Amino acid sequence: MEMTPLILIILGVSGGYCDSHSLRYYETGVSSPGSGLPVYSAVGYVDDKEITNYNSDTRQNLPKTEWMKKLGPDFWERNTQRGRSNEASSKHDVQTLMRRFNQTGGIHIVQVMYGCELRDDGTTEGYEHHRYDGREFMYLDTQNGIYIPTMNEAQITTQRWNSPEMREGERQKNYLENICIEWLKKHINNGREDLEKRVPPEVKVWGHRQSDDVTRLQCLVYGFHPRPVEVKWMRNGTDHIPSYEMTPILPHPDGTYQIRVSVEVPTREEDSYSCHVDHSSLEDVLRVKWDPPGNGLSLAVIIGVVIGILVLLAVIIAVVIWRSIRIREERGRL
Repeated sequence: MEMTPLILIILGVSGGYCDSHSLRYYETGVSSPGSGLPVYSAVGYVDDKEITNYNSDTRQNLPKTEWMKKLGPDFWERNTQRGRSNEASSKHDVQTLMRRFNQTGGIHIVQVMYGCELRDDGTTEGYEHHRYDGREFMYLDTQNGIYIPTMNEAQITTQRWNSPEMREGERQKNYLENICIEWLKKHINNGREDLEKRVPPEVKVWGHRQSDDVTRLQCLVYGFHPRPVEVKWMRNGTDHIPSYEMTPILPHPDGTYQIRVSVEVPTREEDSYSCHVDHSSLEDVLRVKWDPPGNGLSLAVIIGVVIGILVLLAVIIAVVIWRSIRIREERGRL
């Protein structure tokens, strides 16, 4: 199941900065069992939390959170049978596409992502994307309920699925706009405490001088939930600095997330730089200032401290010498 993060990146799915919720399913079919991946897998997510998992190794649809167990054994048995049926269909689909691409061997992957989103303003959205070997194959135009090919090899499939006899796009449009949204609402209700928890981020900033003229600044934001977050570097508190590098928002095993944002800036003492973090767990934007090395004690202060220590040592030595002389004088009188 290590394929799942790859699917998220390939399909370009990420949450926006709002209190929306989504229900998504990711199906993966692999042509060869020697790839180290299950020949077929189907994983369900609410937001970015895995809720269900079926694969050709276990051949069981299993709950991945405690609150999903509320749906009862009938739900899991029904979806296990559905998973086994989809597994057989997926194997057939992989072989069909290999023939269309004139491929007789190697490892080839069919990926499908479909789901729906319920935004905080009550609006909804559905989507369905198909990929073959990492490239877009076709997608569902949810506005018109028809499939659009993005490869020549997909035209046979889209013509058949869009035909008056099948109308697969219309059926899937109805699922995404209605059934999917109803299930999403059920999942939100069952898992509200988990899904809507707010954990504020921790922030660390540091810098490294790349050359005499350029310094690279890093801002690591971690330990936050939910996933949506906005992170940016600012110059003098007002000027936004375009990022040199931004990592994806990555999950932690404890259910929180992290992201790192880097910028390259001129090495000038007159400018100040700070990392600004906006997250739903915060009442206000969190600002963490970067303090360049040397912004602690100034050179004059350091010199003054050293001189003070030397003066103190001189006084101590003078007192010791004076006392020694006094002792010798006293002994001489005796």
